[in-house]
Amino acid sequence: MRGPHCPEPFADGEPPLELTGFVGRAAELDSLAAALCSARLVTVTGTGGVGKSRLAAALVAGHDGAHGWVELAPVRDAQFVEYAVAEALGLTDHTTRSPREALLEHAAALPPLLVLDGFEHLAGATAELVAELLRRLPGLRVLAVGRRPLGLAGERLFPLAPLGADEAVELFTRRAREQGLTVADGPEVRELCRRLEGIPLALELAAGRLRALSPAQLLERLGDRFRLLTGGGRDALPRHQALRTAIGWSHELCTPAERLLWARLSVFAGTFDLEAVEYVCSGDGLAAADVLDVLSELLAQSVIAREDGPAGPRYRMLDTVRAYGADWLEAAGDAARLRRRHRDWYLGLAAWCELEWFSPRQGEVAARVAVELPNLRAALEFCLTEPSQAHLGQCLAGSLWFCWVGCGRLAEGRRWLERSVALESGYERSRLKALWVLGYVAVLQGDAAAALEALGACRERAERAGDAAAVAYAEHRTGCLALVTGDLPRAETLLRSALSRYREIGELNSNVLMGRVELAMARAFQGDLPGAVRLCEEVRRVCEEHGERWARSYALYVLAYAACQGGAPRRARELLAECLRNAHAFDDLLGTVLAVELLALVTATEGDAAEAALLQGAAGGLWPSVGLPLFGSDHYNAPHARCEKAARRALGDSRYEECVRRGARLDRTTAVARALGDRGAAPSTAPPSPRGTGGRGGAAADLGRAPERSAVGARRREGGR
Repeated sequence: MRGPHCPEPFADGEPPLELTGFVGRAAELDSLAAALCSARLVTVTGTGGVGKSRLAAALVAGHDGAHGWVELAPVRDAQFVEYAVAEALGLTDHTTRSPREALLEHAAALPPLLVLDGFEHLAGATAELVAELLRRLPGLRVLAVGRRPLGLAGERLFPLAPLGADEAVELFTRRAREQGLTVADGPEVRELCRRLEGIPLALELAAGRLRALSPAQLLERLGDRFRLLTGGGRDALPRHQALRTAIGWSHELCTPAERLLWARLSVFAGTFDLEAVEYVCSGDGLAAADVLDVLSELLAQSVIAREDGPAGPRYRMLDTVRAYGADWLEAAGDAARLRRRHRDWYLGLAAWCELEWFSPRQGEVAARVAVELPNLRAALEFCLTEPSQAHLGQCLAGSLWFCWVGCGRLAEGRRWLERSVALESGYERSRLKALWVLGYVAVLQGDAAAALEALGACRERAERAGDAAAVAYAEHRTGCLALVTGDLPRAETLLRSALSRYREIGELNSNVLMGRVELAMARAFQGDLPGAVRLCEEVRRVCEEHGERWARSYALYVLAYAACQGGAPRRARELLAECLRNAHAFDDLLGTVLAVELLALVTATEGDAAEAALLQGAAGGLWPSVGLPLFGSDHYNAPHARCEKAARRALGDSRYEECVRRGARLDRTTAVARALGDRGAAPSTAPPSPRGTGGRGGAAADLGRAPERSAVGARRREGGR
C-alpha cells in the first residue's frame, strides 16, 4: 500500500471529502490490512483528531473488493443505527420488517467489508448489530472506527497513535504548501509539531493559521495558551491535553464573531449549506450579512471543511471541533434557541421540498432531501421530544411524505409517523396529515390492518374537524388499499369520490395525479383499457406541463400494461423503459419492480423466453424488499403468470428454473440494466448503490474480491493524516 492513498471519485461523480493529500501512515496501513485479513472485526481506536477516519478511508481506497461505508456520527438516536446502515448500503426495503431483518434478508448482497465510522456515542446499539451480522454472515468483515472498543468477542483492537516527528512535520509543511505558502523544516516547525503531540487535527488547525502568523508566532502563542487551556486535569493523557489545547488555542485566536459562529454551527448534523447557516446562526451579535465572511475565516482556519457535490457547496465540522463548539453554546445558555431555529429552517425546507416535488425540480428535491436527512432527523427528534412541539413533528413527518414514499424510505418514514401520531398535539390539521401519510405508507408496505386503522381514524377525525382535504386523502388511500387487495369495484368508487373531492377544493399535485393513475389501473383490471388509456394520457399531459416525473412513471406503467394487453409489445417496451429509468432514479422500489415484471412479459412476447425468465427471477429477488409479491393480487399477478406459462413452455421446467435462479442473483442496479436491454450486465452479489464505488490495488486488495460495486456513503473525515 505505497503511493498516494487517496480515495477514487465516487461512482456518481461526487468527489471524496479528502481534498488534501494523505500523508504518511504507510506502516499503519499495511498493519491494518493485515489485521483485517486475520480478524473479522477490527476496531480502530484513538483520540478525536488522531486520523482514524482518514486511515480507514485510505485503506478502503486500496481495497480491491466491494465495501460499504456507514457514517454514524450524525445519527443521534440508537434506534436509527440500522436505518443508517441500510441507507448507506443502498438497501431499499418497503416492508414492515426492521432494517436489521432486511439487512439479513439481503445477506448475499452485502459487501464483504463494512466500515462503521463514528459509532462511539451509539456503541451499544452498534455492537448489538455488528454481533448479529457477524454471526449470520460468515463472509463479512467489519472495520469499526471510534474512540472506544465495541467490546465484542473476537474484536481486534487497532489503537492509532499520533504521527511520528517526521510525518508530523511533513503534514504541517504540506498543508502550508497547499495554501501557497513555503514553510521550511526547521527547529521552530519541529518544536511546534512536538508541542502538538503529532495529532493531525491539531497540526491542521495550526497550519490553517499560517496565512496570518509565522511558525515562530504560532509557537509563541501556543506556549502562552498551553498552560492556560490544558484542561482535563494533570492525569489526563498528554495527547488529550494537546488536542484540547490545540482546539482551545485555535478558539482563542478567533475573533468574537468567529467564536460565536463556531458555537452555533454545532447544532447542525452532518453537512450544511450557507443559506441554512445564514438563517440559523445569524442575529444576536452576528449579522446575516457578515455570516459568509466569518464562515470563510473558519474555513481558512480548518475549523470547518468544504465539500462540493450534486447539491452544491456544503460545509462540515469535524466531530471533535463540533463538540467543543457545543460546549460553548451550552455554557452560553443559547443551545435551546439555536435548536429551535435549526428546527424552523428544516421545517421550511421540508415545506419547500413538498411544494417543489410537483415541479421540474423533482430530481433536485430528491437529491436535496437525501443530503439533508441527518438535519431533518435532528429536527424531527427535537420536535418529538420537546414539550409543546409535537404538532411541528407531525407537520414535518407528514410534509416529508414524498421522501418516505417516492424516494424509497418507507420503513424509516413509518417509524417517524407512528411516533408523531402517538402524541396528542392539540393541532388537528398536522395530526391528520401525519395519519393519512402513515396510512399511505402502510398500504405500500402491504400492512392492510395498520393502513385501515390509520386511514379510518384520519377520516373520522377529519369529518369531525371539517377538514375537507384530509377527508379526500383518507378516502383516496383507502381506495388505493382496495385496489392492491383486489376489491376493484370498491376501489373505483372510493377513488372517483376522492378525485371529486380534490376537484372541489382545487387540489392538484403528485398525489392527486397518482389517484387518477390508480383509478386507471382499476379500470384496466376490469377490462376498460380505452378508459384507462384516456385517464393516463391526461395524467401524462399534466405531468409534462408541470415537469412531474414520479407520478408520470406510474402513468407510463399503466399505458404499457394496456399496450401489452393490446398486442403492442414494442410500444410497451418504449413506455416501460422510461418508467423504469425514472423509478430507479428516485429509488422507488415498487415502481422499479412493477416495471421489471411487465418487461419480463414483453420480453417473452418478443420471443426471448430465457431472458424473460431471468427478469422474473430478478423481480422475485426484489419483491421481498417491497412486500407481498404483486400484492398477492390476481390482477397484478396476471402478467407474471402469463409470462411464466410462456417461458416454461418454451424452455422446459428445468431450464426455466435455472434462468429464474440466475436472475435472483442480480442486484437491483444490474437487474434494471438487464431489463433495459443491457445483456452484458452480469449477476453480482454487491448491493445496489448510486452513492459509491470500490477502491483498487494495494495490500488491502486481499481483503475481498467481490465485484466492484460498493455502497460508500458520504463520509466524515477526522483530522489530517
